[in-house]
Amino acid sequence: MFPSRWSTFLWHFFTFGGTVLGAPDEDTALTVLPAHSLLMEGKGYEAVALSALGSYGAIVFCFLLLFPIRFIIGEPLFFYENLREIMFWVLVAISILMIGTEKAKIDVFGIKGIFPSVMGMIFAVFVFFLSGVFGMVIFGVPVDSPIGLSSPVLFPALAGLFGTPTLLTSLMTKPVIPEQIIEEPVFDKKTRKSSTLSVMTGSLGGILVSIIPGITSATGTILAMNARGESDKRQTIVTLSAVNTACAFFVVVVLFIILRSRSGATLAAKELMSVSEWTVLFMPTYLSYLLIALLLGGTLSYFLTLKVGKIFAKHFGNVPYALVVKLTIMLIVILVFLFTGLVGILILVVATCIGLLPVEWGVRRSHCMGVLLIPIILYFM
Repeated sequence: MFPSRWSTFLWHFFTFGGTVLGAPDEDTALTVLPAHSLLMEGKGYEAVALSALGSYGAIVFCFLLLFPIRFIIGEPLFFYENLREIMFWVLVAISILMIGTEKAKIDVFGIKGIFPSVMGMIFAVFVFFLSGVFGMVIFGVPVDSPIGLSSPVLFPALAGLFGTPTLLTSLMTKPVIPEQIIEEPVFDKKTRKSSTLSVMTGSLGGILVSIIPGITSATGTILAMNARGESDKRQTIVTLSAVNTACAFFVVVVLFIILRSRSGATLAAKELMSVSEWTVLFMPTYLSYLLIALLLGGTLSYFLTLKVGKIFAKHFGNVPYALVVKLTIMLIVILVFLFTGLVGILILVVATCIGLLPVEWGVRRSHCMGVLLIPIILYFM
């Protein structure tokens, strides 16, 4: 029950950690800039509350979509089986959409007009393919733990692409965190309507992430944000939280519909319990247990996140920020060595150099997911 019960709370925890420390993983990378912006305005708690709202709203919306999605993905429409036949083109289209929606403007030669936007897209393409080549190389590199632990090569790669660059940037810029104002978000009629739209589009994006291999919640958020149109930084936080929670919800459901794992949690669940295909109207017993745990855990985590967020926001000003960032970097290096040895450290260093490129040039770090997308595209090709 562990993956379902705690996944929602852990998502809130890591979002808040990314907000105050600047150390997100790829799934929280898109929300960190809006959350950091609120933090620097003294509204870090508001960012946490918005994240909790988006997450809990996604749980409710996903329960409403449970049976319709079951009939669409599985019998009688067999959406997934039809999708597999064109998966190559789906992944290519998603990659093009990610690059085509890049909004960074890189002013290299002082040329105005459309040239900075074109340079932003060109640099996004460069980061995407560089990450892809890096992915193809590391998947053939043997890594071994010096103490006999499992050795996932993606651990140092993703830590370097999405974790350490932000930590190093935070360490170099030395931001001064203002005193935080503990205020609940204000929801008028317009805001409620916009938040509802964010939850709905984010949930649908999360469902796609749970079905299509090789894409992450950051990619799902890009799709959701393009589907919902223009939004402010608060709605970006709501949307990404909805994407992540909907993905965590439906990777469990998809496991029982198509019998394929889309996350480490479902891989572990598959080892611990008997997974039977959901082919009739009533869902399998183990799936019902997991969904009940997710609903209860999501409800409890919503209120717990708000409570812990208030306490943390009140006392964060007293935390030695630079020391915490340094300790976090040290912890990442130690864990990488323990799990993957010296080869893993080398992968971490190279990945960090690649991950610093989008940070320095201002393009989306989600383009670094070429590390997974390009090898998977080649596999389906």
